[in-house]
Amino acid sequence: MLNADCLFCKIINGDIPSQKVYENDYCFAFRDINPQAPVHILVVPKDHIESADMVKFNNSFYVAKIFEAIPSIAKAEGLKNGYRVITNCGEDACQTVKHLHFHILGGEKMAEKMC
Repeated sequence: MLNADCLFCKIINGDIPSQKVYENDYCFAFRDINPQAPVHILVVPKDHIESADMVKFNNSFYVAKIFEAIPSIAKAEGLKNGYRVITNCGEDACQTVKHLHFHILGGEKMAEKMC
């Protein structure tokens, strides 16, 4: 179920425009408006799950479906030499939108150090 007050739910609904790159029954992927790499795509479940902390037995299939979609998205974006998948969980990890999302980052050699 989508949350009417959530930014990503509004993007999924089409209420806020985005640069969609992929969509199926379970997830929606779009370009990040503040890219941290040449390719920076966000993949979100089509259900309002606040964060990784809220993944439970009854909604974990969304995460599985997202990870099934990620290789197709990466291939379509030309990420032949690899990519990084990240999710932030909570304030200390700088999760700015309280809707579970996965960042696909690529298009250049990534630094080994993550922070």
